[in-house]
Amino acid sequence: MDVRSVTDALGIQRESEDREPQSMARILGWFSLGLGVAALAAQPAVSRLCGVDDSPTARTVLRIAGARELGTAAALLIPRRARWGMWARVAGDAVDLAACAMAMRDRQGDRRQRLTYATLAVAGIAAVDLYTAVRTTRGARRTTGDRVRASVTVNRGVEDTYRFWHDFENLPRFMYHLESVRTTGDRRSHWTAKAPAGQTVDWEAEVVDDRPNELIMWRSVAGGGLPNSGCVRFVPAGGGRGTEVRVELGFTAPGGRFGARIAKLFGENPHQQICDDLRRFKQVIETGEITRSDGSPEGTSLRQQMMQRPAQPLATR
Repeated sequence: MDVRSVTDALGIQRESEDREPQSMARILGWFSLGLGVAALAAQPAVSRLCGVDDSPTARTVLRIAGARELGTAAALLIPRRARWGMWARVAGDAVDLAACAMAMRDRQGDRRQRLTYATLAVAGIAAVDLYTAVRTTRGARRTTGDRVRASVTVNRGVEDTYRFWHDFENLPRFMYHLESVRTTGDRRSHWTAKAPAGQTVDWEAEVVDDRPNELIMWRSVAGGGLPNSGCVRFVPAGGGRGTEVRVELGFTAPGGRFGARIAKLFGENPHQQICDDLRRFKQVIETGEITRSDGSPEGTSLRQQMMQRPAQPLATR
């Protein structure tokens, strides 16, 4: 059973991502590929259809547009490049509309009518491209890795769950990367977390919102070693099934985007970390201890996976 299946079976849910813009961008990528191939392989027919068959300059522009569409298609169909590909399509649409407007001045009769239809089609496609580009850009900003969300349903009441989490010193019991949390005041606490190369990083945190049995929100104090914030909500689960715990963590990865990419190469994916933490939290609050197996003793980072060993049968007398 893979990691995703395990988290689903435990009722752990990752942050839902808006995949609609990505899917639409991919569809437009295939559309660009078709347009590019048609403009280059069937240029005379496309020229007649668009009403530019009597202009050598317009046909040259059409060939250039075909090559541009192939480049845009490549950008849209390569993972994680959809945002740039979509804005390239928007820019290309603007050029095409300008070219159509210029060509319209020299067209009459049937050719002008065909060019009018072609211009309206380009304008409609431009509207779709602009909408998708904006949605894709917004989605990319939400999923840059500096905020992660997940939820889990535990078989305990809201009061018990809130009380357990409200004592921040309990957090290292299930958050693998935390060394310790020490309460230093009414709303202040000192956090120590593991860092690469066996180092640690410390910071002071303060509670900024505390609603009993409903919500706890905290953030690091300015000047700390790792700027971060967190929020946990406690929602009664339907049907008396316990409490749904919704966690949102925000942070600035050491080393910025480069550091975040390197961490992911070593299996330190923030989304996976929070799922691992919630899996352990569910075990701690329901049973009082974490159940470890030889297959996955602590979590799913690369270093931890290298430490795994095959399960051994129990000794029998």
